[in-house]
Amino acid sequence: STEGDVNSAPLATMGGTGVFVSALRDALLAGEVDVAVHSLKDLPTAPADGIALAAIPQREDPRDVIVARDGLTLGELPQGSKVGTGSPRRVAQLEALGLGIELVGTRGNVDTRIGKVASGELDAVVLARAGMARLDRLGEVTEVLDPIQVLPAPGQGALAIECRASDADLVTLLEEALDDPRTRAAVTCERTVLSELEAGCSAPVGALAEVVEGEDGEELWIRAVANSLDGSLAVRLSASGPYDDPIGLGRKLAAEMIADGAHDLLDQFGPAPSTSSHHASGK
Repeated sequence: STEGDVNSAPLATMGGTGVFVSALRDALLAGEVDVAVHSLKDLPTAPADGIALAAIPQREDPRDVIVARDGLTLGELPQGSKVGTGSPRRVAQLEALGLGIELVGTRGNVDTRIGKVASGELDAVVLARAGMARLDRLGEVTEVLDPIQVLPAPGQGALAIECRASDADLVTLLEEALDDPRTRAAVTCERTVLSELEAGCSAPVGALAEVVEGEDGEELWIRAVANSLDGSLAVRLSASGPYDDPIGLGRKLAAEMIADGAHDLLDQFGPAPSTSSHHASGK
C-alpha cells in the first residue's frame, strides 16, 4: 500500500493524488517493478528523471458522472442535497452552476463513495465515468455530466504506462503495442495548459481536447476553464490548432487564459510545483 492508501487525510492536503504516483515511480527506479500504470490525470506534468511515459492507450470517455439516490440527475436533486466530491475542480464548477446543493468532501474507492449514497449519508457523489466503466458499474450512473457543465480534469479517462527510460526495448514495445497517438495528442494539449498555468493536478482547472476533422485534415480542439475555489469567477476559453503540435496549442490557450486573469483565480489555491518549463507529453 502507498501513503495515499493508508492515510485518510484529504488528498489535496497530502500533495494530491501524486502521492500514489511517487510510490509507484520509486518502485520502478528501485527495480521492484518494470512497468507502472497510473491514471494519467494523477500524473504531475513535469517529467520524472529516469522515467519514460512509454504509452498512453486509447482513452475512455473522459466525462464526470453523478450517482444519486432514487435515480435523480443533478438538476433534480432538491436544494440542500449533500453531494460528495474530494476534487476542488468539481467543487468549483458545481458551485458555479448555482444549484443550491451542499458539496461535501469525500474520498475513498468507488465502493466507499457509492456506499455513502446507499446509506443515506450523501444524496449523490461525483465520479469519473472511466472509473465506473473499468469496474463495470455504469448501470449505477444516474447522469453523465456534459462538459459544458463540468469540464473534466486534464488527462481524465486516460491511462499512463511508465517504465524506466533506460529500458529502451521495453519503451519501444509498450509504445508500439499500446500507445494511441490521438489520445496522446489530446491529453498532451490538456496537460500543457495545466503546466503553463502552473497549476497542480488538484487545482480547479478543467480541460478537454479532441481530435476533429478540420478543413485541412485532422486538428485539435480544446476547451479549458480555471475557476476560483467558490466557483464565482471563471476564465473559460477554447482554441483549435494543428493535430501535430499539441504543446503549441496548449501554450497558446494557456497564454490567453493568463491574459484573461486565470493566474489571479488560481493564486488563491496556492502555487503548484514548478512545471512550466517542461512540456507534458512525457516523451
